[in-house]
Amino acid sequence: MADTTTATRSAAPATELPITASAATAALGIVYGDLGTSPLYTLQTVVGATGGKLDADSALGMLSLIFWALIITISTKYCLFVMRADNHGEGGILALMSLLGGATGRWAGTLVAMGLFGAALIYGDGIITPAISVLSALEGVNVATDALKPYVMPCAVLILLLLFAAQTFGTARIARVFGPVMMLWFAVIGLIGLVRVVHHPAVLAAFDPAYAIGFLIGHGWGSFMVLGGVFLALTGGEAMYADMGHIGRNPIRAAWYCVVLPALLLSYAGQVAGLLNPSSPKGNPFFLIVPSWALYPMVVLATLATIIASQAIITGVFSLTRQAMQLGWFPGLNIRQTSDREYGQIYVPFANWTMMLLTLALTIGFGSSDRLAGAYGTAVSTTMLLTTALLFEAMRQVWGWPTAVAAPVAGVFLVIDLAFFGANLLKIADGGWIPLLLGLVLFMVMTTWHRGIRAVRARLAALTEPQANFLARFQEGHIPRVPGTAVFLSRGSSPVPPLLVRHVNDIGAVQESIVSLTVRFEEVPRVIMAERVRVEEVAEGFWHVTVRFGFVEVPNLTLALIAARDLGCTIDLEHAIYFASRDEVVPGGRDRLLPNWRRMLFSFMFRNAVRPVDHFALPRERFVEIGRQLEL
Repeated sequence: MADTTTATRSAAPATELPITASAATAALGIVYGDLGTSPLYTLQTVVGATGGKLDADSALGMLSLIFWALIITISTKYCLFVMRADNHGEGGILALMSLLGGATGRWAGTLVAMGLFGAALIYGDGIITPAISVLSALEGVNVATDALKPYVMPCAVLILLLLFAAQTFGTARIARVFGPVMMLWFAVIGLIGLVRVVHHPAVLAAFDPAYAIGFLIGHGWGSFMVLGGVFLALTGGEAMYADMGHIGRNPIRAAWYCVVLPALLLSYAGQVAGLLNPSSPKGNPFFLIVPSWALYPMVVLATLATIIASQAIITGVFSLTRQAMQLGWFPGLNIRQTSDREYGQIYVPFANWTMMLLTLALTIGFGSSDRLAGAYGTAVSTTMLLTTALLFEAMRQVWGWPTAVAAPVAGVFLVIDLAFFGANLLKIADGGWIPLLLGLVLFMVMTTWHRGIRAVRARLAALTEPQANFLARFQEGHIPRVPGTAVFLSRGSSPVPPLLVRHVNDIGAVQESIVSLTVRFEEVPRVIMAERVRVEEVAEGFWHVTVRFGFVEVPNLTLALIAARDLGCTIDLEHAIYFASRDEVVPGGRDRLLPNWRRMLFSFMFRNAVRPVDHFALPRERFVEIGRQLEL
């Protein structure tokens, strides 16, 4: 019942939101949960990759790698370049793919594939982030005592279970405290790190990139294992881009440069200062520099911060699912709006419970954050690499940069992304295959759904009476008219949908007032009200109404039909009967439009996709479905 179309690309920048304290604080809670909690496990993983044998130069080399990774990848690539590639204010790899939707030539299909696979991999990140974050926070008690160690994993499972179960109630109210809690988190980790740096200022030498280069050269191929750990400091960078439509790029940038980056650098520097202290015990470098009297309060604060980070990735997956659905790449799922004020507060039950099961399985299966670190990073590094490739095309196609300028800029980012991507490939055997496999499965689901819907439309077009013949019969009065109003939901853009033709052929009559309704989701985030509804009078008492929505909008057909009535479509909304098709996909003969495995997968999704009455909130008592079998 919904169609998608390619909108005209635009290089116009998004409307810049003002930088206010409230907007920047909101960015801390919504955007920076993942990046902000990465100090809990990053340096622990990096040290583990070296075998725990550290000298002063190696420690400074690792800190230098983390520092310059944050500067080049987050501060430069994402803040200055990627966030500029907005799709009418919206960000995220799907929005970037849609921005390039008008691309033609041999690379057009490749660009779409990269965008889809990058989006699919975000689901892999979504199941690992909550597990590793909550585990790493609770493991802080192990620094104080080993007595509580057996309870860390069960407590993590309980917290994650409650977190996912709470999604059904919405998070609009508690989300208001996310920003202040994260502000406290960054202030505390920055202060603790600063105290250590003051006592060991030699760590500031790591800001010299020569230490990073010397570490890579000195450790040879072994440095790739370390780069896999260093990359954990960058996880969450995609969230800056994906959440741009909710917060605005200016508040996100201000929060990064003024709060998040200084706090992270101080925390990492303080941890390295602690490692260089010969009297320091073994354990997680993050909690080792926390004063003993503040250890348990810090575990509580870290747990709250990781819950916020987990909530952010869950909400991001919900938003990504809605975008994929409305762009025609994902089957219809039940989506509930959990807040009447905040558009981004939605709940997708299927995605939520699936993520919960997979996250709990990872938490129980790996049992600790250091083991889970092996599975973390592969999905994110791949997505970042694909984002850079799409960014290069955006530089040329949208910004109009000549290739001679775009290639060197994108090339710098590409070299770094490839280094991190290669390093994370070494984690495949340690669990890195998990998010990649999930991403591959979702990629196949999205491409199968898209191809299946195209095949359905092609089959319906072949089975339907030509539009001209039907209109001729209609206008000549050969089709009896009965009292009433009928609204036929159409999958295509034709004024005469196959459903209407079949209804006439089966019933032998049609209502006096007919509306052929086409819903189109554009490859832009929002459609202005003046361009939302188009009304065409096909014949006397017969209107074709086209309603357009952006890929982040909640479709409201009742309001759209009211607007159509104001434009001249005489429809009785109180008594209108809504008709939609409920087709069943069956194996075709020789003329098959889909391979067997795709047809079976598509048939399952098609049969279980959300019904139009639920998707568009139509009145159930006046909704009729007409079924048929389609051979694909």
